[in-house]
Amino acid sequence: PRSAQRAKTALKMSSLAQKRRALMTGQVPSNYVPGLGRGATGFTTRSDIGPARYTAAPVEEGMATAAAATAQPQPQQPQKNVVSFGQAPEGYVPGAGRGLSGQFGNKVADEDKDGNKEDLGDSNYSEFFGYGGSLFGDTPYEQDDKEADLIWEAVDDRMDGRRKERREARERDELRKYRSKLPTLHSQFADIKRDLQDLSKDDWLNIPDANDISHKKRKTETVKDRFMPAPDSLLAQAQAEQQTHTELDTRQQAMGGLSSVAGTASTMTDLNKVGEGRNTYLQLKLDRVSDSVSGQTVVDPKGYLTDLNSSIKNQTADMADMKQARLLLKSAIQSNPKHAPAWIAASRLEVIAGKVAQARNLIMQGCEATPLNEDIWLEASSIHPPEQAKKIIAQAVHHLPTKVSLWVRAAELEQEDKGKRRVLRRALELIPDSERLWKAAVELEEKDAARVLLTRAVEDGCCPLSVDLWLALARLEDYEQARKVLNNARKKVPSEPQIWFTAAKLEEANGNGQNVSKILERAMRQFADMKLKISDDRDFWQQQAEEAETGGYTGVAEGLIRVSADINVLPHERRRVWEAEAESLLERGAVHCARTVYQCLLQYFNTKKKIWMAAAQLEKKHGTPEALDVLLKKATTFCPKAWPLWLMGAKEKWLAGDLTGARIILGEAFKINPDNEEIWLAAVKLENDNQETQRARTLLEKARVQAGTERVWMKSVLLERDAGDMESANRLLREALAKYPKFDKLWMMLVQINKAAGKPEEARKAYEEGTAQCPQSVNLWIVAVRFEREEGQVTKARSMLEKARLKNPKAENLWLETVRLENSTENKKLASTRLAQALQECAQSGVLWSEAILMEPRQQRKAKSVDAVRHCENDPYVICTVARLFHSDRKLEKARTWFNRAVTLNPDLGDAWAYWYKLELQHGTEETRAEVLKRCGEANPRHGELWQKLSKAPGAKFADARDKMLAVVRVVQEQL
Repeated sequence: PRSAQRAKTALKMSSLAQKRRALMTGQVPSNYVPGLGRGATGFTTRSDIGPARYTAAPVEEGMATAAAATAQPQPQQPQKNVVSFGQAPEGYVPGAGRGLSGQFGNKVADEDKDGNKEDLGDSNYSEFFGYGGSLFGDTPYEQDDKEADLIWEAVDDRMDGRRKERREARERDELRKYRSKLPTLHSQFADIKRDLQDLSKDDWLNIPDANDISHKKRKTETVKDRFMPAPDSLLAQAQAEQQTHTELDTRQQAMGGLSSVAGTASTMTDLNKVGEGRNTYLQLKLDRVSDSVSGQTVVDPKGYLTDLNSSIKNQTADMADMKQARLLLKSAIQSNPKHAPAWIAASRLEVIAGKVAQARNLIMQGCEATPLNEDIWLEASSIHPPEQAKKIIAQAVHHLPTKVSLWVRAAELEQEDKGKRRVLRRALELIPDSERLWKAAVELEEKDAARVLLTRAVEDGCCPLSVDLWLALARLEDYEQARKVLNNARKKVPSEPQIWFTAAKLEEANGNGQNVSKILERAMRQFADMKLKISDDRDFWQQQAEEAETGGYTGVAEGLIRVSADINVLPHERRRVWEAEAESLLERGAVHCARTVYQCLLQYFNTKKKIWMAAAQLEKKHGTPEALDVLLKKATTFCPKAWPLWLMGAKEKWLAGDLTGARIILGEAFKINPDNEEIWLAAVKLENDNQETQRARTLLEKARVQAGTERVWMKSVLLERDAGDMESANRLLREALAKYPKFDKLWMMLVQINKAAGKPEEARKAYEEGTAQCPQSVNLWIVAVRFEREEGQVTKARSMLEKARLKNPKAENLWLETVRLENSTENKKLASTRLAQALQECAQSGVLWSEAILMEPRQQRKAKSVDAVRHCENDPYVICTVARLFHSDRKLEKARTWFNRAVTLNPDLGDAWAYWYKLELQHGTEETRAEVLKRCGEANPRHGELWQKLSKAPGAKFADARDKMLAVVRVVQEQL
């Protein structure tokens, strides 16, 4: 059957194929129009029919005629007004020219099925570029095509790279000029937008919403110009109120004339009476909810209205929650009446709802249901008046006589101390081992009675293990009796460290400091024998030492540090661990503890100069001059070659006014260190500052023989120059240069001396020889450039800078001098170019970024400062410049913060101290100025552009760093 079915199916398909073939090859009907069935109707244009002489025949008829001619030639009758195109050419497909694809357009469809047909219309043609598409897109892409494309791309890249840097630089310059004249909104508000990152979440949420100001542009209408028609009812009411009646109507006669006419008012509303009535109502309500028992009230009458306003807002929202909670708590109580927390929660819910009476009833029911729960009795006493609360606590104590909290509550409810004593003593009869009750009872007694109570508490077996009671008893006793009490306490509680510490403090307070260390050592041994955890806890002992020092027991603090110094510390790690502990103790303010740690260090490392210096610095800052002097004498005994210790001792004597003592110390230092230039120069400075020029000259002559270093020769020249003996200065300078031709400072001094003497040629010759001898000396090049600039030789100065930068690449000071040279010649453009080059070569230079900030226009300095901080986050020069910007913008707190940050990063930068003190002079107080002066004196800065310029000027003498800072501040103010 399957084969027969397949045969029938094949026969049907073959008959359909024969019909389709006959249809394709058969004669076309006379009225057949191709594409008409699917809506593909043709159209004609003027280019198809030529000039307008004839009426164009329908395209469908032409297509049908052409199709019939191709199928079978038929004789056609001539028609009038029809253009005859003749027989269609061979291979003609109707509709192929406009994209038709049907019975006669299969070839076009086959050719266009890939969608690659080119658009060759007028809309895609340009007279210059030609057609927009690719005319050869359908051709194969071969290897030689690829090579040609690569060559042309390389040519394009080469042509584009020519003069690319100049073009981009010119575009950037033009854009910068344009932005400087017309800055964008983004650049103007960049700093403000950047400040938004510091906003906290609360500040962001508190930003007010923008108001709608569009109504301001509209024409406002005044109230007097607005009219609204009055309703008829209002007019009728006004008429009824004003008219008078001379007779009664039928309704009034029937009613007796006693009722007023409907819609009229006999009297006007009095608002004052309404307010008085409101106040009366509120007063009655307050009296109703208040309790008249001993002046206690559940509701605060003064804050009632405020609380009422705050509760009304949530009343509607919380009503459903309260009802649901009330139902849940009721179910919990009914399911388990013995559950006290459910009764307490239900009572508190009613208190929150304002139903105090109902809350009291509920809590009393709970007390009856659970009489053995102390929490419910305490809750009941808290929501009742005092007198009633006393009765409730009495019932509670009857049910629970051994609960301490109930007795304490009963004592609190008593108003007089006599009643409180009676309650607490009754409680101690029932609960004699309660430490809380004993403390409460002792607090109510005088000294003698308290001593008796404490003795009974700790010695009669009531609370023998209470450390607080033992210590309180020891405080009330005299010295001898207190020692006995503490000995008894140690026997009762041997593992309690506070008893041992109190005993040590007792000994120190009574002048027996030698016993402190013995007590603490015994305590440590006992704790170690008992294997207590605190015997290995260094942090615990240090914390106790800090607390003892805070309380004024320095001996106890020292003893605690000493007994715990070696806990968990290996011998080879002592120095590292102890130095770190000393620094951390100093940071926390425990000076005596840190001093003790340094003493422990010096017991093991008494030949280490660094430890002696740290200990001396501690004594200098926090100790006394006598203690510092003793320490330095010990230090120089153990470290005689450590010249900083000798110099510190001499300086402290000098500052104290003991010039003879300072000379004695320096004399001893000379004997041990005869060839040390620091000691020689310190002695020279001592004599020179005290106007002993001849003694200083004599010392320098000896120093040139015994320690003839380049610094000694330089100080000799400086001494003669400051003394005004220029001939001796020149002679010494020539001798020094003969010995040390590579020392650049000597050449700089020679340039300055010749310039001051009015010898420019000799000065020029000096710096030429100096730069030849010291080509790597940046400062010498700068001195030479400034000399030529002051002489008016700007071109020569510029060429010297170019030469100096070639020999010293990445020298930030040379670039800075280059920029300033161009600025001094009013060549701002070239200065900006040089600054950009400098920042490319020295991207992390703080001085260059500071100069870049100051060169920008005022409105763009903040944006530049952000870039500077991003590149040099912790550079003191950049931080100081940013602080100056804050100062100029009157942001004083920010300016102080940034100045503090600058001097913290580099305390040796004197200019930062000067600018900070200038801020305090203008906007600070006496305290802030004194603080800056104090910190500057402690830091003793020596560097900074203005600082060095003033301090090293010929003839400049300053007593200390404070005088230098004041001089720099005066110069800054003069510049401004």
